Amino acid sequence: MLFIKKKAKDAELAKAKEAARLKAESEAQNVAEEPKPETVTCPKCGKELDKARVVKDKYICYECGSYFRVKTKNRIKMVTDSKTFEPWFEDMPYSNPLNTEGYEDKVKAAQVKTNLREAVTIGKALINGEPAVVGVCDARFLMSSMGYVVGEKIVKAVERATEEELPVFIFCCSGGARMQEGIVSLMQMAKTSAAIKKHSDAGLLYVPILTDPTTGGVTASFAMLGDIILAEPKALIGFAGPRVIEQTIGQTLPEGFQRSEYLEEHGFVDRIVPRGEMRATISKLLRLHEKGGTFRG
Repeated sequence: MLFIKKKAKDAELAKAKEAARLKAESEAQNVAEEPKPETVTCPKCGKELDKARVVKDKYICYECGSYFRVKTKNRIKMVTDSKTFEPWFEDMPYSNPLNTEGYEDKVKAAQVKTNLREAVTIGKALINGEPAVVGVCDARFLMSSMGYVVGEKIVKAVERATEEELPVFIFCCSGGARMQEGIVSLMQMAKTSAAIKKHSDAGLLYVPILTDPTTGGVTASFAMLGDIILAEPKALIGFAGPRVIEQTIGQTLPEGFQRSEYLEEHGFVDRIVPRGEMRATISKLLRLHEKGGTFRG
């Protein structure tokens, strides 16, 4: 009888051990199957970051504070009311005025990569309920260089804003004029400047927001013609690159030269606005410049 009881007890103990083993294996498998968080690498400090946290922080590295470049759709989401952005002039045809070999292929490749028609997207939106024209330059599209289509879209949008008495905000980012279009790309500097002058003559508000990098012909035209010029922290802003300037003048440039902080200190930028404060700052400018139902510069 004792033998039978001992055997039954040993069987129960073995059964319990097996159940515990299976449970441990199952828990280990569940842990192994849990998806790892998606990561991105900071281009400044090189650290691997939790992408979800970076997105939540408006594409700012939580380790070193540097700014990631922002896609057009994300920039629009950050500054405009949900689902209010209406793009203008998206059907403008591709242009290769000098018949540059291989240029069309580069444009098509950029369109596939970015899902954009051109380097600038511009249209009408609401910002905390207030109407405004908002433009965004996207560095992923041929470094947001300015060719005929980019210039024409900006001109047409500013002219329409003048007709509708709307303020204009453009997030500038560019490597300069698009070299594949030669002199035609340089003509866009005069075109965009003339359109902004007419907008200004109508007493309307224009605010460029300079992001990293804003250089070349864009800096020499619509990026620096605002009633108020804002910039993101530590953005590279200039016409020629610092190495070219140093070689030309034969001098070493000051620390931080061509960064937004240096330009603010020397009066070229009115205010540096952290990304988390940009929407509120734009909304405040809209309220301050509204007069009699029209936004005045």
